[in-house]
Amino acid sequence: MASKPPAGDPVQDAPQVTPPQHAAAGLPAVGHTLRMSRRQMGVSRTARTLLKVNQKDGFDCPGCAWPEGDKRHVAEFCENGAKAVAEEATLRRVTPEFFAAHPIADLATRSGYWLGQQGRITQPVYAAEGADRYEPVSWERAFEIIAEELTALGSPDEAVFYTSGRTSNEAAFLLQLFAREFGTNNLPDCSNMCHESSGSALTETIGIGKGSVSLDDLHRADLIVVAGQNPGTNHPRMLSALEKAKASGARIISVNPLPEAGLERFRNPQTPQGMIRGAALTDLFLQIRIGGDQALFRLLNKLILETDGAVDEDFVREHTHGFEEFAATARAADWDETLAATGLRRDEIGSALRMVLGSRRTIVCWAMGLTQHKHSVATIREVVNFLLLRGDIGRPGSGVCPVRGHSNVQGDRTMGIFERPSAGFLDALDKEFRIVSPRHHGLDVVRAIQALRDGKAKVFFAMGGNFVGATPDTEVTEAAVRRARLTVHVSTKLNRSHAVTGRRALILPTLGRTDKDVQESGKQFVTVEDSMGLVHASRGNLPPASPHLLSEPAIVARMARAVLGGASATPWEEFERDYATIRDRIARVVPGFEDFNARLAANPGGFALPHAPRDERRFPTKTGKANFTAAPVEYPEVPDGRLLLQTLRSHDQYNTTIYGLDDRYRGIKGGRRVVLVHPEDARELGFADGAYADLVSEWRDGTERRAPGFRVVHYPTARGCAAAYYPETNVLVPLDSTADVSNTPASKSVVVRLEQSPSA
Repeated sequence: MASKPPAGDPVQDAPQVTPPQHAAAGLPAVGHTLRMSRRQMGVSRTARTLLKVNQKDGFDCPGCAWPEGDKRHVAEFCENGAKAVAEEATLRRVTPEFFAAHPIADLATRSGYWLGQQGRITQPVYAAEGADRYEPVSWERAFEIIAEELTALGSPDEAVFYTSGRTSNEAAFLLQLFAREFGTNNLPDCSNMCHESSGSALTETIGIGKGSVSLDDLHRADLIVVAGQNPGTNHPRMLSALEKAKASGARIISVNPLPEAGLERFRNPQTPQGMIRGAALTDLFLQIRIGGDQALFRLLNKLILETDGAVDEDFVREHTHGFEEFAATARAADWDETLAATGLRRDEIGSALRMVLGSRRTIVCWAMGLTQHKHSVATIREVVNFLLLRGDIGRPGSGVCPVRGHSNVQGDRTMGIFERPSAGFLDALDKEFRIVSPRHHGLDVVRAIQALRDGKAKVFFAMGGNFVGATPDTEVTEAAVRRARLTVHVSTKLNRSHAVTGRRALILPTLGRTDKDVQESGKQFVTVEDSMGLVHASRGNLPPASPHLLSEPAIVARMARAVLGGASATPWEEFERDYATIRDRIARVVPGFEDFNARLAANPGGFALPHAPRDERRFPTKTGKANFTAAPVEYPEVPDGRLLLQTLRSHDQYNTTIYGLDDRYRGIKGGRRVVLVHPEDARELGFADGAYADLVSEWRDGTERRAPGFRVVHYPTARGCAAAYYPETNVLVPLDSTADVSNTPASKSVVVRLEQSPSA
């Protein structure tokens, strides 16, 4: 039997702290998976649901975007993937009676954990202007309300259409089509907050904003550098690929301010040997200071240039542009500056260099630890320089590997969810649908918040996600959203965003990945694109949580017809009846999707999208070659008595979804308001282990941003650095503190001071 949701918020005043662990997965992960799944789904539903996760005839995990190999395990999921599935396939329900009992003001006092634990939303609900709670509303009336507000706008650019990475290819394609037929490119998405820096840097340097490696490349690599990433919690199935690479002789360098259990040792629950002993993964751990990665790669590039025979001169001559300017800049790299920026020792960098020079096939993987700084784009450009020097792009077993978070965040961008689409994409869309798309750029996430704050955006529509929970500067963002005339959230479950409403608010409940989707033409499936550019089908197998749910494509199609009316020649009703017709149109608009339906039928495991640098060593940049770049080295400078804070996830968390209150690998239990500080830094600042502090961020605007009541945990992080969980610490991230070029919030480098908490 599944258990009931918690009636009240758990007390988190005194989290228990034990030493961090040094291995991930194994029997504890299996036990935790089964307990959480049984609590949400019951025993029999757990079995029939988890055995369909990531299978060729099953559904894509709604968690991370890590790919599957052609040969699947019976249990092709990780602990955190199982948590994501369990929360979606839960037997708990949020009914109209729940909303009658809980005014919006009450929901606003609840934690994200409590909201998420209540279960699946069963009916569309509406809060009219001046109402204190949501009430049931018919689907027809809901779409009328959206049409009333959108058609009353002074300009289509007063609307914002946000997309979460859970959204399928089919729904994303329809949403961007509707937005552009309506007349706006205001299509921000969660990529704006995570890998936008990667896309910006890679598009400029290699001509495509995606990674260039496959699973097979990882298995064949000689050296894998994992920088600014914690796969043990955020992408646990990646550990299996690293284990296989190690078994084939690869070496691994981990570059991170925090030691992470998953990169130390992986106890693979798929094998007896893995469960008992596990495999050591990291050969060299570089405990870098936050934001020092560009300086590290710059110095490595200088040392490669100074080593006879280390540069792949044939590759550089034939396939690259800008080498001389880059080389002159790299040769000027300074040892003392690098040591100050990174906190590393000379011998550690020397060890890394020897491993690099001993490798013929090198891959660099990274995630938010590289992408959420002011200088993130420059850092990733330097990573590309590092690989280009050795000819490590377009060679089997080598390349760039930005590890995406949400399960279809890359696919949504491929489908056109982008505020700055290319002219070629818009030309193809217009030709196919006989519309005239706007050509001016739209709003990304940060600019959308600013527009809402300034009254320039008046309707906010979110396809999934938890916008106010995921975005920076919480108080500013929530005030901005409350200025909207209408907020609309397409959701499966409750989150903080449902408690922060415009003058009018709708929650539209939708099918999840696990739900069976039957339309007029029969059972449907949707598709997703994983982190390595493979596209495959996803088929839910469970009866929907309620007969009142609509699928995401159906919601977009009906909204489009209600707003655009008979003037739209787009066959919205046909798209809702049969998703294959959507894929036929995708095939004619999006390069790489030719014969989309036929290729899916012929390849049950999916197919790979073309990638010119990987497939042909062809670089579709402005120069026609891979571009070396040269930029000044940057790194955060922190005043005396201050720390540099990075926001991060706990192990009981996926993005802003909180599954529990523990962070098992880091030794935290029963609470999330903790700040991890090096013992020597904490003592110098006057904070004993177990003391309580308010975190106060410092930014050039002089505004005080405060996160109160955090338990100080003495922890082996890099000196001068600290870490704490989001979304609790998003309040500390200034809205205007963003990465150059990509405009991604700089959530990994926040200057903070610790003040004695009044409640201590």
